[in-house]
Amino acid sequence: MNTLNEVSSTLNASEILSRQRKAFLKAEPPTLQQRKASLAKLRAAVIEYRSELQVAASEDFGHRSYHETDVMELVGIVQSIDYLMRNLRRFMKPEKRHVSLFYRSASAHIEYQPKGVIGVMAPWNYPISLTLIPFATAIAAGNRAMLKPSELTPQTSEVISRMLAANFSIEEVAVVLGGPEVGAEFSALPFDHLLFTGSTPVGRKVMKAASDNLVPLTLELGGKSPAIVGQGHVNSRTMTSIAYGKLSNGGQTCVAPDYALVHEDDLEAFIEEYNATVSRFYPNGPDCDDYTSIVNERHYARLQGLLDSAKQNGARIIELGIKPESAKNRTRTLVPTLVVGAKDDDAIMREEIFGPILPVRTYRNIDEVINYINERDRPLALYYFGEKDADCKKLLRRTTSGNVGINNTIIHVAQDDLPFGGIGPSGMGAYHGIEGFRSMSHAKGIFDQGRWNFPSFLHAPFGKFMELALAITLGKKKSKS
Repeated sequence: MNTLNEVSSTLNASEILSRQRKAFLKAEPPTLQQRKASLAKLRAAVIEYRSELQVAASEDFGHRSYHETDVMELVGIVQSIDYLMRNLRRFMKPEKRHVSLFYRSASAHIEYQPKGVIGVMAPWNYPISLTLIPFATAIAAGNRAMLKPSELTPQTSEVISRMLAANFSIEEVAVVLGGPEVGAEFSALPFDHLLFTGSTPVGRKVMKAASDNLVPLTLELGGKSPAIVGQGHVNSRTMTSIAYGKLSNGGQTCVAPDYALVHEDDLEAFIEEYNATVSRFYPNGPDCDDYTSIVNERHYARLQGLLDSAKQNGARIIELGIKPESAKNRTRTLVPTLVVGAKDDDAIMREEIFGPILPVRTYRNIDEVINYINERDRPLALYYFGEKDADCKKLLRRTTSGNVGINNTIIHVAQDDLPFGGIGPSGMGAYHGIEGFRSMSHAKGIFDQGRWNFPSFLHAPFGKFMELALAITLGKKKSKS
């Protein structure tokens, strides 16, 4: 195997792509058994490097619970690999398609073949799973892969690089390290498919760069995902789910609830119950082992700026939980916070938050909720808490988002058989499930002509048979009056 340092010192990203593509074109498409073996090898590597990945992630964030890395990242990777291995035979099976009446002596089917070399640009918030789950999908579809992890989590990226270099050849997978300049170069390479996970502004730049080579894209972006609490449904179950989705990983989750819409009669109950839930989650305060820090000073300052701006514009800032002042005991630790009464043009209501801050807005009826959501960019996720009644059905019918959670948050991402992806500014395309396999495969349609060839009667010189065929297909020609 080539070590990461050997590869980095001798080849640039363009040369690695060329080397992988030559290897791909020279070899036969990998068999079911070969793909499963690669997936099993990746699974074993993740388990072997578990401790190193835990330590690296905590160092990168300033502090992150090992349990959170296990639950939010490593479990998801292992489950995704297991899902792919269980379903891969079905995914790879040729798919029979319908043949119309005139061509019944022929047959048609689709074969899903590997595209070639897949580029994966991963973000910093879940640096392990959002690098390795797309890689596992690329393997399942029979491809080679080049991975560009985030420069904001360098320790984790280094462990991933060593782990993959120890288990796969550079022709199978290569990790490209570097900052924004390397990322810009990476996004401009002529991959056979490129998957980017990150912010909407950067996603626009990636799409523009990829367009020069007509590279097909999967964009997993972000946006402001609302949590709607039906009237009378402020309770422990609802608050537990919202707090879990909002505070896991310190709020640094693309599908975290970005703001809550609460009935005006329930506002004070919401504040009280959310505070009780935060206190239950973190009984020793925000400097406890289970609470994750903000990834760097720039993001910490950005979040403080959002709070300061909202406060200056009259919003009510409510720090929650036990011993909120203990956040000062740890670097870049932000207290779980509610923001009540922020104006719609405040930055905190326009920008994706990516932190443990939850703005709360009140409503009077479901139509007001629907209008508010539809006046904004389509979100990556939408959450509803309440009965599956007329209001719930109307909300789902009248709004468009990525995935939806009913009486839960964020765990739809862990459902391997559901596609994961946004729409419009929150994303393009999807992965997970069969949709992920197909996004990294080429659906090649094959039409196999039988012995009797009806189209042979349709070419010149045209005669009575052609007239009969046209009459059957298009109807009798009407004469002009």
